[in-house]
Amino acid sequence: MRIAQVAPLAESVPPKLYGGTERVVSWLTEKLVERGHDVSLFASGDSITSARLIKCAPQGLRLSGMRDHIASHLVMLDNVLRRIDDFDIVHFHVDLLQYPVFRAHAARCLTTLHGRLDLPDYHPVYQHFSEMPLVSISNAQRKPMPANVNWLATIHHGMPDPGLYRAEGGDYLLFLGRICPEKGPVRAIEIAKRAGVPLKIAAKVDPADQHYFDTIVKPLLDHPLIEFIGEVDDHGKFGLLAGARALLFPIDWPEPFGLVMIESMSVGTPVLAWHNGSVPEILRDGVTGVIVNTLDEAVLAVDSARKLDRAGVRRHFENNFTVSHMAAKYEQAYEALLTTKAKVVPIAAE
Repeated sequence: MRIAQVAPLAESVPPKLYGGTERVVSWLTEKLVERGHDVSLFASGDSITSARLIKCAPQGLRLSGMRDHIASHLVMLDNVLRRIDDFDIVHFHVDLLQYPVFRAHAARCLTTLHGRLDLPDYHPVYQHFSEMPLVSISNAQRKPMPANVNWLATIHHGMPDPGLYRAEGGDYLLFLGRICPEKGPVRAIEIAKRAGVPLKIAAKVDPADQHYFDTIVKPLLDHPLIEFIGEVDDHGKFGLLAGARALLFPIDWPEPFGLVMIESMSVGTPVLAWHNGSVPEILRDGVTGVIVNTLDEAVLAVDSARKLDRAGVRRHFENNFTVSHMAAKYEQAYEALLTTKAKVVPIAAE
């Protein structure tokens, strides 16, 4: 198939540091090329890929300091539209702007929604452009959406094996990702202190969350059990994950997927997570981690997580969340579009 992958321009593909969506786009793109497809990647110019790279910005916009990305994305979408006849499938990983531009080409387009869908502000777009095929990244992500949305599939993320599986965990807990209230860094710190176990925090601070970090989180870091590392690259991330006793995922929002959960499972490290959003869909409670509802439960779960079989954690990843699993599901979704060429007939959700 001739496939266009249209990535967000905030980060390169793959991202140099933080960037979940761009990382997934990279994994999918490389696997589709490996499986023999003719793939074009619309992304920033500093992206690295074995596909045909169509440069739509000199570099990832976040690290370049550009705050408003709308204009750059509109130019990218026009570049895709001018090449529309070169592709059998156009796969968007951007949220909103493509719908009015590509409405006439709905039969060859699909959009994977990577973010939260519980905010009603965006629902009018999904209701109005209801013929546009959508892919959810968890069944939980779908729940708040309007009834007339044209779901094509639910396809869980999958990733390559980082090759860092460890049969034994370390002596610290890990909080990994982004500092913001809904990710629960304050909960993570409280869990570590009450459990008496060291906590490493490897997380970026966006400008929008700087005040929260400075006023709420930073004062809590002055404790012998807490180490703030900051934003790390892939090598640093997987090294920290592999050496951890458990990953803390104390979220306070309807997480649409939670890529860090499968990253943790890929190296055999169990996840201690709050029962929100996709968590019970991605984790197996008592097998790949411990799912809790309260801080007291979380403190007790620190010891429970240590006793879990890391080989079983790793096995769940291998059976469900590899990049090969993800690519095969997307191929099925692409074939559904090519077969119908009209109103999409939904395929079974995961």
